[in-house]
Amino acid sequence: MKYSLFALILTLFFSCVSHEIENDNLVPVDYTEKNEAEILKYLADNKLTAQKTATGLYYIITEPGTGKQPKYTSSVTVAYKGYYTSKKGFDESPEAGTTFGLQQVISGWTEGIPLFKEGGSGVLIVPARLGYGSFAYRGIPGGSVLVFDIKLISVN
Repeated sequence: MKYSLFALILTLFFSCVSHEIENDNLVPVDYTEKNEAEILKYLADNKLTAQKTATGLYYIITEPGTGKQPKYTSSVTVAYKGYYTSKKGFDESPEAGTTFGLQQVISGWTEGIPLFKEGGSGVLIVPARLGYGSFAYRGIPGGSVLVFDIKLISVN
């Protein structure tokens, strides 16, 4: 019994150690070129014209809005729908929107939401490096291009 317990503890120790080593060896992958090609195909397939920022964020403003324009440090209320370029959805806010600080979200939103004014709407197309990067996050596969239909309800 004593040896069985020792063997169990040793097994647990080595399984934890090998798991830690696996995680330490994960190297981020640069999806920049792959994402760019995917975004350009998505735009062409859907006959969309988008603007591109210096960081690689694509955006389309369909309704400019007339209210306040947020800063990257603002708290905002936004209604949104998130999906992949395949149009498969992965997240959606309640119709009334959700409130958050722009410092608490992915870089693509911190940069993109301030492009809209209150009442404005449009689309953000976020490459992986401005989203969740090359690792999976809450069911979103690593390296994913994320598309968001956005309506900026208010700057709080």
